[in-house]
Amino acid sequence: MSFVPKRSEAGLSLLRVWAGVTLFLRHGWEKRPAHWTMFMAHFPNPLHIGGSASFLVAFFSDFVCGILLIIGLGTRWAALYCLCNIFVAWAFIHHFAFTGRGPQTDHGELIVLYLGMLLTLLIAGGGRYSLDAKITSKR
Repeated sequence: MSFVPKRSEAGLSLLRVWAGVTLFLRHGWEKRPAHWTMFMAHFPNPLHIGGSASFLVAFFSDFVCGILLIIGLGTRWAALYCLCNIFVAWAFIHHFAFTGRGPQTDHGELIVLYLGMLLTLLIAGGGRYSLDAKITSKR
């Protein structure tokens, strides 16, 4: 694979943007404020803090942190928040389903992929091509 440039910083930035865009478009956009009333009435309550509070936690994760990941601002914190939110959903809503038969088993593989991407970003940060890097380089 010598024809592929070895640029780990570009790869890390691609992972960050890819994770942020897919999280935002697939899960965040549907939670935009125009749809809050509909979501809050029927949102799952896995931690017993109320459906509205659970929705706001998910909104911040999928919408706000999705945008933060895309632009690379507060990358590690955004990744940690999303990681915790998605792990709670996987544990309490999907019951750690990965593959198999039955209800709520169709998202397991996707959840594990998100967890892997977010864990990588938590450990490595946003990379050279992020706002985090621009801010810290000016100090």
